[in-house]
Amino acid sequence: MPQEQPRRKPTARRYTPDEKAQAVRLVRQLRAELGTDHGTVKRVAAQLGYDIKSVRNGVRQADIDEGRTGGTMTADAERIKTLEQGNRELKRSNEILRRASAYFAQAELDRPWK
Repeated sequence: MPQEQPRRKPTARRYTPDEKAQAVRLVRQLRAELGTDHGTVKRVAAQLGYDIKSVRNGVRQADIDEGRTGGTMTADAERIKTLEQGNRELKRSNEILRRASAYFAQAELDRPWK
């Protein structure tokens, strides 16, 4: 009798920038041909075998990056992420320095005077 394999959470598929660009181009082309936004993302996702949510998010981000709609651009999001990482590191360093300062100040007070 074969052993049952444990169920694993499916991993998210990562699309290359070319695949994302192709999906965005096809959605925009289909929207132009039909004259409507309704159902275009679902159609393109089904044709390419992509997840609907991935295509929808890709089109939305492409619209933001090209200035068609408001939102945080990809380059700005990367810059914000880098700045937040630096901020976390500075806070961590500041905490270490504060504790070291308190430790050495206490050691100085505990030392007998000559």
